[in-house]
Amino acid sequence: MNEFFSIFITIAGFVIGLGAVTVVDLHGFLGRKSPYWTEATTRTHKITKPLIWIGILLVSFGLMSFYKESSPSSLLHILLVGVLVVNGCFLSFWVSPFLLAREKRGEQKNLLPKSWQRKITISFLVSFVGWWGSLALFVSQLVR
Repeated sequence: MNEFFSIFITIAGFVIGLGAVTVVDLHGFLGRKSPYWTEATTRTHKITKPLIWIGILLVSFGLMSFYKESSPSSLLHILLVGVLVVNGCFLSFWVSPFLLAREKRGEQKNLLPKSWQRKITISFLVSFVGWWGSLALFVSQLVR
């Protein structure tokens, strides 16, 4: 894969993944104290979840092609993407089913229990640092 394609795929992954993460994170933040935004978050996550996974895949493929050899930056990128994958698994396989079950019971407007809000807040922080840190690291490699 040539350098143009590697950079393009990586940037496309950041646009799609980080864009979707930003949308659902803002919804979730607003939903902490608002029944309206709690319901909106439940609905929004149904479209953002696959977009986030598409973004992670594109970033991963792009970075694998971008880095020609092992380096501290490539290892840090592997770590960051790995953390995003683990975080995404938590959100996809624990949080999402929890939200969908609440929706099925007609509870989608009820505020989330504090224990879930704490877990999701930690996940948001991991996501924020992982996505933005990975993007900053990628840009630093482009301008070096």
